[in-house]
Amino acid sequence: MGAITSAELNFLVFRYLQESGFVHAAFTLGYEAGIHKGGIDGNIVPPGALITIVQKGLQYIELEANTDENDQEVEKDFALLEPLEIITKDVEELQQIVKKRKRGRLQIDCDKDKGKAKECIEEHEHRLGGERERERHDKEKDQEMERDRTERDKVQEKEKEREKQHTDHIDKVKHEEDPLASGVTSGPKPMDVSTTSHEIFSADVTVLEGHSSEVFACAWSPAGSLLASGSGDSTARIWTIPDGPCGSIQSSPASVHVLKHFKGRTNEKSKDVTTLDWNGEGTLLATGSYDGQARIWSRDGELKQTLFKHKGPIFSLKWNRKGDFLLSGSVDKTAIVWDTKTWECKQQFEFHSAPTLDVDWRNNNSFATCSTDNMIYVCKIGDPRPVKTFSGHQIWSVKQDKCVYDFKEHTKEIYTIRWSPTGPGTNNPNQQLLLASASFDSSIKLWEVEQGHLLYSLAGHRQPVYSVAFSPDGEYLASGSLDQSLHIWSVKEGRILKTFRGSGGIFEVCWNKEGSKIAACFSNNTVCVMDFRM
Repeated sequence: MGAITSAELNFLVFRYLQESGFVHAAFTLGYEAGIHKGGIDGNIVPPGALITIVQKGLQYIELEANTDENDQEVEKDFALLEPLEIITKDVEELQQIVKKRKRGRLQIDCDKDKGKAKECIEEHEHRLGGERERERHDKEKDQEMERDRTERDKVQEKEKEREKQHTDHIDKVKHEEDPLASGVTSGPKPMDVSTTSHEIFSADVTVLEGHSSEVFACAWSPAGSLLASGSGDSTARIWTIPDGPCGSIQSSPASVHVLKHFKGRTNEKSKDVTTLDWNGEGTLLATGSYDGQARIWSRDGELKQTLFKHKGPIFSLKWNRKGDFLLSGSVDKTAIVWDTKTWECKQQFEFHSAPTLDVDWRNNNSFATCSTDNMIYVCKIGDPRPVKTFSGHQIWSVKQDKCVYDFKEHTKEIYTIRWSPTGPGTNNPNQQLLLASASFDSSIKLWEVEQGHLLYSLAGHRQPVYSVAFSPDGEYLASGSLDQSLHIWSVKEGRILKTFRGSGGIFEVCWNKEGSKIAACFSNNTVCVMDFRM
């Protein structure tokens, strides 16, 4: 069996990380290993290839072991299966191949004593028949156990729901005051919340089809009904979402602008669209891609400008509120501020010792950057050094210019944080400023900003949570996870109101400016849009 080269193994691990939702890890591996230079056509590699090879390898070893059993004359380096057969055929087909080739080997061995040839073959087939019968019996037994387990789970869920309803009733009597509205700094006792919700059915969801690879990013325009999406197929798309209720499939309709990030062959993995952001007027869309270039597009899909300076994939792009600067963060460990009047590099910040994962503006002239080096730098245009530096679990509050959090409530890495659109200086100044943090431990935490108190622990997902987004009025929170579920939570009550279950991991969720529609991008190459009404 031919050995897999290191380049092929790197590519398989790269694809596995992408398919598992570890986007940043995949980009970092791809960049450092030079995946795009390996000459491997990703179109011919099926999904889950790495897992398939591992599984087939185990099956191959098992089949070979079975073949050698009670057969002392089989050569140790003899292989009954070819590598391509191991990858492309299932177990039953492989067993038939082994049986056929085994018969041939037995025939060769038994020819030494022709009087025993027939007896050898019959004995071998009898043994195979017994093994198949045992496999069928074990499979039926497993199915019966699974049915029993499912019934027990249903009964337990009903008991938990009854206990939850009883607990909620008691809490309602004890806490007549709303903790968020009252502004009490001590806050309520943090609760792990996992409640049943109203399902959003597929018939009520508009599915946008057209991308040929995972969709990593999506963003609503602040003006009009335009939705932008970025994908691993080296394109971004600007969709016009019609007014009225959702509930249809749009397969590349005429109202879609395709923003191609390649000039030659399609599906260039080095040009995956990894991030995108609209300017404040909704007239320009900035996209960042794996080739290290930022591109500026009109709302009609016309390429206006290409920005060259980064030497690695761009992971984050953000316009400032005024719109005169664009900020980018890259795997090359730097952040760049671009002057949008001249499209020249205003200043490049080179402080991190590892890839820059995210950037965010505090105001029109200062911003924060974070990296896999566990450092957060607060920078100001014109200053050669960071204004502030934080490390470890400390998170800098870009709203208040102070470090107030230590996220030890999470048990695994925090993937994303989002500020609520509430508090002084926002459109909802009379509501408290909150912070939502989402983690690989599948939980979401809601924090009260002033004292850093944990208000709620939202435990509704079963796998890592990649994205959270507050509604424009700050009353609701949408979350998307690798468990293929989108939950909509009540911020005031800390419970799930609605749930949509898709058919792929969710990389990002976002609200339109009115708060009436939610979009989510999936690993199955689609974008889903759904209405939100209470």
